[in-house]
Amino acid sequence: MKFIIGKKIEMTQIWQGEKLVAVTKVQAGPCPVVQLKSINSDGYAAVQLGFSERKEKNINKPQLGHLKKAKISARGGKPGFGKNLRYYREFREEVKDLKIGDIVDAGTFEVGDVIKVTGTSKGKGFQGSVKRHGFHGHNTTHGTKDQVRTSGAIGAGGPQHVFKNKRMPGRMGDERVTTANLKIAQVDKENNILYISGAVPGARNSVVLVYGDGNLKIAPSASSGQAQPKAETVAEVKTEKPIEAVKVTESVKEEKKVEAVKVEKKEEKVK
Repeated sequence: MKFIIGKKIEMTQIWQGEKLVAVTKVQAGPCPVVQLKSINSDGYAAVQLGFSERKEKNINKPQLGHLKKAKISARGGKPGFGKNLRYYREFREEVKDLKIGDIVDAGTFEVGDVIKVTGTSKGKGFQGSVKRHGFHGHNTTHGTKDQVRTSGAIGAGGPQHVFKNKRMPGRMGDERVTTANLKIAQVDKENNILYISGAVPGARNSVVLVYGDGNLKIAPSASSGQAQPKAETVAEVKTEKPIEAVKVTESVKEEKKVEAVKVEKKEEKVK
């Protein structure tokens, strides 16, 4: 199983051929591996990932110690992710060849992957039974008056109490919700953005957990794969400039020599 922590950005539309698809943009990662739990030491197998950043003054000492144990100190982390992590989430999965400090980014998912997304639904406060549970309501004729959206009777007269789990008015939303059978419509690996077809639970800027079938892929470190081409391009620019300068100076010297020879020939003719 592959997984990642993300942040819901917004809903938008993208084109897939001649079809317009409604998608949700999710900022997925980069997420460093903070802790690896095993059955022998912790009683269960899990992978703890970190996501987002925050200032060091807003982190308590136990979390700072947790980061230092994971070799992600608040004063200097490994290349590829921030110094201080804001969110920590565990995924009950045992992944082989995974080390503390490895980075999981949006590249672990591909277009067409079937996923499920877990998030906290929008809190809508105290709502009536019609909006909260979808009750039909009463007819608006024959003397119902102002009782159109009431729930009606809530129990029989014999037991003389209301049974548990009765659908009634109350607080709506702000619950852990999982939406399954969603698909990855597009992956922006450079910006770590997943375009998920359909709606994702939660408000904007809320934390979501993305799960999918397949093997978890580790992002290449910034020191091994991505920094070398930049250094080569800089070296090429530095080597080209002196060569051009040498060519210019040589051409100027040749022109001066030619002019000197012409002047000497003119002086000889005059004599």
